[in-house]
Amino acid sequence: MTEKTSAASPPVAEKRPFSFSHHGITVEDPYHWLKDQSYPVVDDPDVLDYLKAENAYFEANMAAQKPLVDSLFEEMKARIKEDDSSVPQKDGDWIYWSKFDEGAQYRKHYRKAADGSGTEQLILDENALAEGKDYFRLGAVALSRDAKIIAYSVDDNGSERYQVRFRCLDQGKDMEDNLCGVRAPWGDDAIEGSLGNIVFTSDGTRLLYGLVNDNWRVDKIMMHKLGTPQSEDQLIYEESDEGFAAGVALSAQEDWLIINTGDNETSEIRLIPANNPSAEPVLIKPRKKGLQYSVDIRDGQLFILTNDDHINFRLASAPLTQPSDWKTLVAGSDEVYLTDFSLFKNFFVTESRIAGLDQVEIRDYASAVVTDRIKFPEASYDAGLSDNPEYDVTKLRLAYESMVTPDTVYDYHIADKRLETLKVQEIPSGFDPASYETERLMITARDGVQVPVSVLYKKGFKKDGSQPLHLYAYGAYGYAVPPGFSTTRFSLVNRGFAYAIAHIRGGDDLGYGWYLDGKLKKRTNTFNDFVDVGKGLIERGYTSAGKLTASGGSAGGELMGAVTNQAPEIFGAVVAHVPFVDVLNTMLDESLPLTPGEWPEWGNPITSKEDFELIRSYSPYDQVEAKAYPPMLYTGGLNDPRVTYWEPAKMVAKLRSMKTDDNLLLLKINMGAGHGGKSGRWNSLYETAEEQAFILWQLGMGE
Repeated sequence: MTEKTSAASPPVAEKRPFSFSHHGITVEDPYHWLKDQSYPVVDDPDVLDYLKAENAYFEANMAAQKPLVDSLFEEMKARIKEDDSSVPQKDGDWIYWSKFDEGAQYRKHYRKAADGSGTEQLILDENALAEGKDYFRLGAVALSRDAKIIAYSVDDNGSERYQVRFRCLDQGKDMEDNLCGVRAPWGDDAIEGSLGNIVFTSDGTRLLYGLVNDNWRVDKIMMHKLGTPQSEDQLIYEESDEGFAAGVALSAQEDWLIINTGDNETSEIRLIPANNPSAEPVLIKPRKKGLQYSVDIRDGQLFILTNDDHINFRLASAPLTQPSDWKTLVAGSDEVYLTDFSLFKNFFVTESRIAGLDQVEIRDYASAVVTDRIKFPEASYDAGLSDNPEYDVTKLRLAYESMVTPDTVYDYHIADKRLETLKVQEIPSGFDPASYETERLMITARDGVQVPVSVLYKKGFKKDGSQPLHLYAYGAYGYAVPPGFSTTRFSLVNRGFAYAIAHIRGGDDLGYGWYLDGKLKKRTNTFNDFVDVGKGLIERGYTSAGKLTASGGSAGGELMGAVTNQAPEIFGAVVAHVPFVDVLNTMLDESLPLTPGEWPEWGNPITSKEDFELIRSYSPYDQVEAKAYPPMLYTGGLNDPRVTYWEPAKMVAKLRSMKTDDNLLLLKINMGAGHGGKSGRWNSLYETAEEQAFILWQLGMGE
């Protein structure tokens, strides 16, 4: 039950006795009841009453800031070209692109004949698909080889259990009785409960997809024959390891189906002929704990990116007839971190990072040597291959940006080694990159390791501690946060903030070892790096204690919880989105969708007392103390299958009962959304405006 509240009186969640014991250690958890025991259905009246009370408290407190939120939203919106369009790209006999209409929340997808004949054809209108729904997200899209049928998946509640639908492009509508020559006598042909990629077989009569089980894990790859009920779908692959999840992809030459399975540290791959999907799969190499690899195939020759003999991966090859006999093409390197490769008819491309900066290299099949390294115009940037659907090409589509350069689309002409600019993101309200400066700093963490930091600020920024700075990071799963471009951050920068990205351990910014140094038993490096970067920026005069603000989401939300427990005094305001803060309880709960697959990332506290004690020592919820905390905003989604709603709810409830300060603590739970927050570009943008308004308000910079 929850007490009645007002803007001046926050909700107070009832404490209910609950405890559990593992490894001889007993843990008290008085807010355990906030996890609805019928989850994923959330219908406990007490739970819903508490969440509604928190939302009402959020609205009541933010009401006075609505003019600021609206002002921020309008200036953020003014930086977005409302009727924006993607750069058209050829795929077979057609050219494809998407665009927003002015004012629209979602995209429309089009095509036209590559030979110039005919008129443009609207193939998918996300706005029409989202009509009347509070939430909508387009998932995977697949096109049959004859380009007559498109399969697409949609999620209309944020649960990430997608419905796959089929559309006959000649008739321009979803497939019903006798459309595209396929008979579905019961009505619309559709597949329920999918997640991940979808792939057509060579003849376009069947579709492979991943089926989600009750625990939101793809453990089956199924094959659907168009025009038949889903109940008749054929099982292609089933994964028995509860920590592994499966997926499906298509080879570069579109002649092989790639069935992949794995967790956060181990992978296993099988190949099936795309023209004979019922054939016995070809196992590339059996799973071995810690062995990761990805595969593509060209003319019977396998290409394998693997960490088997070097932490920064090597690229190997093998004949399909001996798929586990791997011979090195590109050796692993301490300096070069190989991140991806792509096969084309006359060359292949490797992508890598050197000292944290992206590299794109074109290589010859005969020798695997680099024949061309694409040069980019700035010293710090984010770049890589973009949409390249065709196999036989003479130019490559690239994406490029930096903290001061808007999203840029290039075609790289291979013959004359030339970058052709196709599009630079337009900022309708105006943007002058010369008005801003960026730096890449190295700040020493407490263990002596140098942590890179990318910083953006407006020219004239004073490094005397007088100005605010916003610090962002993620720090998990080997995900690097690149020094890219964002229109929204300029609302802070133009108000005198510096904006910094801390490239902390746990991401793979400086190589795979950088990731390993922030996971499992080294997890606390991630939190320490962030705090030490914040203190280092204060010491260098980029800001001062109380003027440093921070935000992060998901595992980055866990980061926010951990650093505010460790060093609350340095922060002026903190925002934690869909935060993974109840780490110990989640890693102990095998029934939750992601838990078994997460043990390689965080440790298994069920079987290991050492893991139990380590996770408990940093789990933000378990480490809340009776002390002063900065102003904080927590967010969550009722339908979020990745970080469940009760994690931020329990964290806020415990903070309210223990913190000794009068600083504002808010919780906003989206009652009809999932992990990504509200859908639609304007709804999402408005939530960003709310976040920044909260930060400005708490620093006394509200308008």
